[in-house]
Amino acid sequence: MALYAIGDLHLSFSNNKPMDVFGQHWLNHYKKIEENWDMVVTERDSVLIPGDISWAMTLNEAILDLQWIDKRPGQKILIKGNHDYWWGSITKLNKLFENMHFVQNNFFPYGEYAICGTKGWSAPNDRKITEQDEKIYLREANRLRQSIESASRAGYENFIIMLHYPPTNERFEPSLFTQIIEEFSVEKVIYGHLHGEGSYSCGLKGLYNGVEYCLASCDYLNFDLLRVK
Repeated sequence: MALYAIGDLHLSFSNNKPMDVFGQHWLNHYKKIEENWDMVVTERDSVLIPGDISWAMTLNEAILDLQWIDKRPGQKILIKGNHDYWWGSITKLNKLFENMHFVQNNFFPYGEYAICGTKGWSAPNDRKITEQDEKIYLREANRLRQSIESASRAGYENFIIMLHYPPTNERFEPSLFTQIIEEFSVEKVIYGHLHGEGSYSCGLKGLYNGVEYCLASCDYLNFDLLRVK
């Protein structure tokens, strides 16, 4: 039983929004993901998907994309990204597929681990952030805490976190997200959002204050899957 991760799938089977406008390496990227996924993942495994799942605007439009994910082997655990406008009622989403689990203010049990998470938001830096940005930043930090605390109340002490946004600013300065992560002695954090060579260095990778951080944007992974455990 293995745990993998791949984020930022940016699927668009309903609305035809090809990703190769961002570079030729994105040409038919879903086929690359499908081939790599189906080659390594078994039905006993699980896959973390940290947001930006579909370009769809509504759930009806997103169904084809979600069905494509559902056809892939393994259990899938998903959180919302900043482009997942189709994401609605968490209760409704969790009734759609037997092997797909949507996390928002809740958690997913994985052996002795609880998989928790939230979308996150851009962490403050030396540029002035807007009042709206600060509101979302505080809300998302609270959602992360709620997710971990729900698992803690259920008796879990080992946590793997999914965020869509990187947990810090580009200077890797402490944020509310890293404070919560360190408070609960989280083992690993999986995140996405960053695309292109110029942005990969803006996210924490490796060990930082005892926590392992992993970037799982699909283009960063060359459309392969990251082995988490």
